[in-house]
Amino acid sequence: MNNALGMLREQTPLLDQNEPVAFVRSFLNRAEDFMKTHARYGSPLYIFEQKVLLDRLEIFRAAFHEVLGEIHVYYAVKSNTYPDVAKNLLKAGCGLDVSSGKELSDALAYQCDDIIFSGPGKTDAELELALKHADRVTILVDSFAELDRLAQAAERQKVSARAGVRLTTDENGLWRKFGIPPSQLNAFIDKAIHNGHIKLSGLQFHTSWNLNPNSQVAFIVRLEKYLKELAPNLRAGLDFLDIGGGYWPERGEWLQWAATPEGGLCQSAEPVSQQSLRHYKYSSVPIEMFAREIADALKIYVFPHLDCEIYTEPGRWICNDCMHILLRVIDKKVDDLVITDGGTNIIGWERFENDYCPVINLSRPSTIERQCLIMGSLCTPHDVWGYGYFGEDIQPGDILLIPSQGAYTYSLRQEFIKPHAPVVPLISSQASKSRH
Repeated sequence: MNNALGMLREQTPLLDQNEPVAFVRSFLNRAEDFMKTHARYGSPLYIFEQKVLLDRLEIFRAAFHEVLGEIHVYYAVKSNTYPDVAKNLLKAGCGLDVSSGKELSDALAYQCDDIIFSGPGKTDAELELALKHADRVTILVDSFAELDRLAQAAERQKVSARAGVRLTTDENGLWRKFGIPPSQLNAFIDKAIHNGHIKLSGLQFHTSWNLNPNSQVAFIVRLEKYLKELAPNLRAGLDFLDIGGGYWPERGEWLQWAATPEGGLCQSAEPVSQQSLRHYKYSSVPIEMFAREIADALKIYVFPHLDCEIYTEPGRWICNDCMHILLRVIDKKVDDLVITDGGTNIIGWERFENDYCPVINLSRPSTIERQCLIMGSLCTPHDVWGYGYFGEDIQPGDILLIPSQGAYTYSLRQEFIKPHAPVVPLISSQASKSRH
């Protein structure tokens, strides 16, 4: 009871309505481009913006370069597996961080020559594939047992495996699934260096859902203790520290009421299907703050003990704003409920029952949000795009934009009831004008 009362007293901060209005306005300023894209390709669509992707990469790189000099950026492929995302980032000088044999096969097919292979439970076949391309792949070993299997596979292939070891950041929770406890680092390195087929070259850790750098900095502070305990010969071969990814975009996390602790509590007591236009926000910080605070921690707690390069594995931060979803209203059942031609199989899960993203009516533009249940065409009542739209009105035939859906949507898409939507480039009116 006390916990429940605490949730109700600790109200989640409201989202200032000026923020989504400014966000919506930035897309309404380009409404002509989105409407032209729909006119050519129809709907539903994913719209891919190459320039946005590359601009985000450069902002990320510049932030870390300012405080750390040269770092190695590995795009986390799982965050958006659309091939042109990885291919464009490769051309811009990124490596790729893969988490499965399939992603590894794709990265090799893209001719990537700098691959980090992470993730728990790598199969023997996946390790064999990585070792066939040992000159291009660094394997982040996840456990002592995986180290044994990697050593055996490397001996069979008569190759030397460049490897790192993942350190778990939480020895007690669900995240202990990943990596080894830092307290076992000494024993792990000692075991690895006594195998002639393993070249253990670095360490990796990852914290997720980072709205600020506090968790990353806290682990770097913890890491110093274990680095100090390493004998000089064990430390000598470590030439990289991979600080993972998990950086949250600076807009912060926008939520529906049901996703807040107090909303979830109320929903469990008395579920409601319709929600208000009050939205909530967990604030994030600019990438420059991440870079600055992480760099300060590395200089104090790591670099005095380890002469290493820094790797990082951003995904969401780079790809989130490069892809949007375009839909058309098919049916208006009542004044406050419409059906679109695209279902939430496009994003793979019931995301917008919890997350909030403005739904923009490009056909009847306005910066005023009006209440209406926007649903897809799947045979499930959880097929929800939102509980309101920005527009003057909404009618069958209207074109709707769900912006900035580049992270963990395309990768999670599924052919549940409806087929996959195609990906197309945005038709830019400005580019067309500049050619004439």
